[in-house]
Amino acid sequence: MGQQQLLLIVLSVIIVGIAVVVGINMFNDQAANSNLDGISADLVNLASRAQQHYRRPTAMGGGGGSFALLTANAAGLAYLTTQPTNENGTYSISTAGTAAHVVLTGVGTADGDGDGTNCTATIDVYADSVALSVANR
Repeated sequence: MGQQQLLLIVLSVIIVGIAVVVGINMFNDQAANSNLDGISADLVNLASRAQQHYRRPTAMGGGGGSFALLTANAAGLAYLTTQPTNENGTYSISTAGTAAHVVLTGVGTADGDGDGTNCTATIDVYADSVALSVANR
């Protein structure tokens, strides 16, 4: 083989190697973004259940116009879901409910930014609105 052919083969191997590394990084970023999207969707669903609990009369097992029964433990979370863990992550009540407000947290299964902490999102739930925020990507 000529020197030019060897140079082309080495150059081709380098280009293919770079393409593979870029592809792996893109895949990992997409997996982390998908996990964060899943956590966000689950938190919005739990927030909807919290608002239903808020509106349900106490005689029917609801909050009767309060989030106070949604305590920051398993008993409080049981009002919203029987399975606080799924393929997207683990969910909890991070700030116990008051008469007008409760904060839910979701911790994902992927670490999108490589800092050693899985992606985390919180949602503030009020009687008529919610506010979702991403704590860690």
